[in-house]
Amino acid sequence: MLRRNVRLRREYLYRKNLEGKERLLYEKKRKIKQALEEGKPIPTELRNEEAALRQEIDLEDEYTAVPRSTIDDEYANATERDPKILLTTSRDPSAPLTQFVKELKFVFPNTQRMNRGGQVISEIIETCRAHDFTDVILVHEHRGVPDGLVISHLPFGPTAYFGLLNVVTRHDIKDKKAIGTMPEAYPHLILDNFSTKLGERTANILKHLLPVPKPDTKRIITFANQSDYISFRHHLYEKRGGPKSIELKEIGPRFELRLYQIKLGTMDQDEAQTEWVLRPYMNTSKKRKMIGD
Repeated sequence: MLRRNVRLRREYLYRKNLEGKERLLYEKKRKIKQALEEGKPIPTELRNEEAALRQEIDLEDEYTAVPRSTIDDEYANATERDPKILLTTSRDPSAPLTQFVKELKFVFPNTQRMNRGGQVISEIIETCRAHDFTDVILVHEHRGVPDGLVISHLPFGPTAYFGLLNVVTRHDIKDKKAIGTMPEAYPHLILDNFSTKLGERTANILKHLLPVPKPDTKRIITFANQSDYISFRHHLYEKRGGPKSIELKEIGPRFELRLYQIKLGTMDQDEAQTEWVLRPYMNTSKKRKMIGD
């Protein structure tokens, strides 16, 4: 298993290394295409390669014309099977963190919760790879308040780091009859206002935590972005008065996420390349919307 993981990692890094060469070749072909379409002469620096490049252009179709990136590879096989998630916490979790993680286990289907104990992250990731887990979710706390959530996709990444704010668990709500029981049906997913490139990337990480639901399921999970704060809400709906009358009931938990880093690797890799990081102290940071409009 160890040899297999080393081989797969090496192949992944090799593909990643080829990206620069493929991008350069794509730019050359694009310039030749553009020159031919506009009836202009071929650029001087490409005249020696023109015959070979034109032959490649003729053989391309819509799938091979644009080079694939490692970002495409990360979730290339995600639709072939349902996600399988391991959920754990930082060491010595407090009672509120343990309660929050217990509720998160039911929010994301096919999730297994593990008591952290004395295990280090590298051991957890290696075990998850060996048992075909697709994601690891790690929840942090500060003085008994959950304040951080890390989602690491396996086997090669990416890893998204979120700040966690305004956590309200089902346990905190006193009126248990009002919220009802937590269903285990696969939920519909609503992603709102993830319009930028970073927003699409974030939505891609979040949506692959949930399997494809049945059309008639009445459970809904919403990730709604507003000013780069992602609100999580969990509802059930009922049609009491016919199809035109829909009644929503929030069943919890609820919280806000604030993305602050994405790494092109798994959680245990300190050397992984940083794809994006939040820089809140730059002069223009308050004006810019990173994830959506």
